[in-house]
Amino acid sequence: MELTADELVRRVLYRDALMLVLDMPAGLAVHVGPEGGPNLDTMMGALRFGLPRAPRLAHRLDRATSGCLVLGRHRQALDHLWRPFAAGHFTKTYWAVVEGRPPDEAGTVDLALGRRSDDPRSWWMKVGPAGQPAITDYRVRGVEGGLSWIELSPRTGRTHQIRVHCAALGCPLLGDAIYGAGGTEPLHLYARAVAVPLYASRPAIEVTAPVPAHMAAFLARLGLREVPPDGAGC
Repeated sequence: MELTADELVRRVLYRDALMLVLDMPAGLAVHVGPEGGPNLDTMMGALRFGLPRAPRLAHRLDRATSGCLVLGRHRQALDHLWRPFAAGHFTKTYWAVVEGRPPDEAGTVDLALGRRSDDPRSWWMKVGPAGQPAITDYRVRGVEGGLSWIELSPRTGRTHQIRVHCAALGCPLLGDAIYGAGGTEPLHLYARAVAVPLYASRPAIEVTAPVPAHMAAFLARLGLREVPPDGAGC
């Protein structure tokens, strides 16, 4: 996916002196990968908003995942943002459409994750005791026709954590070609919201991303109300 500078600027959901929150589109990598192609890193100059340097990533999203992406506007801002990340005070909420349904209406998946392969170019993950700790809280928000709408809050930030944990529950993400059945649908996962305790004297900054177009019809079927026809918000 390629975006113009104006299109990228229109995707800014929040901006202050330290932080930007971007509505990241599915299909755009956050940085250059081994296969090359368009990526956010080469487009950051459009998000300077008068500062001498482009912002930098405070965390990452997979290429196939859309929604809230936090950027630090300069080096000191990144240092400030990493503190709540490291302390576990940074809250991320994801929405997913999965095949089947979890065994419980709400729960916690506590399964360590490690790489499937020793190849440093491979990012495919697996559950295993030798991996790094990974914890995801979830709750079911809707069930219909063999699919479920799940809200997920990862406490850790491992690669593909939500995708592997959902597959381990027996309900892989719709469109997941690595950990599920794949098919013709794109990956149905997006970073719905973030809450960042950026300033000590203020409440956490809460930002919500609009429902992506490719998920709107399924989420409406599963119980989400007031989704515009183009999936531009809710």
